[in-house]
Amino acid sequence: MPISVLLLDDHAVVRDGLQALLAAQPDIRVVGSFGDSGRAISFATGSPPDVAVLDIAMPGLDGIEAARRIHDLCPVTQILMLSMHASPEHVYQALRAGASGYVLKESAGGEVVAAVRAVHAGQRYLSGKISPRALDDYIRERGPDHPLERLSRRELQVLKLIVQGSTSNEAGALLGLSPKSVDTYRSRMMAKLEIDDLASLVKFAIRHGVTSVE
Repeated sequence: MPISVLLLDDHAVVRDGLQALLAAQPDIRVVGSFGDSGRAISFATGSPPDVAVLDIAMPGLDGIEAARRIHDLCPVTQILMLSMHASPEHVYQALRAGASGYVLKESAGGEVVAAVRAVHAGQRYLSGKISPRALDDYIRERGPDHPLERLSRRELQVLKLIVQGSTSNEAGALLGLSPKSVDTYRSRMMAKLEIDDLASLVKFAIRHGVTSVE
């Protein structure tokens, strides 16, 4: 049976290129291609693919959150993150969300194909430019005192959406919360981080790899 693959990327040209690349492989079949995290999660829930290839930098619910939801809802699906970011924090967040592999967008097409096959076989796969040793050192040094460890999962979700420019209404719609609840989580999160204004919050998020300037 071919490896069934779901694609998530908000750029159609990237999705089309990946689909053409993977479809050319005799042992791989693309079963879904989406530019929206919510639709990809719904599809995966109804028809779990063998492998989900997810871009991290998505508007609204990002690829990390999509990975976490697919991992929770579809435990048979292996997750491969695709990103332009090689920072240890991005890789750490992806692996923590349930990803088995992490490939840089600058990688050659052959590496993407190899990564799909590897994670499908139950192996961890990291792009050649990502040092497993450096990643292990980062995870070990990150420790429980890291500022992001102060936040609950929900507070981290709110942080990501707020620094991306979402209003309380928009964040609430994406997370299934009322705007008032979003405001409450936002206040708690900023108090924990000892941050008083949005500009400082955005700087914090960029510095710690929660979001990026693109």
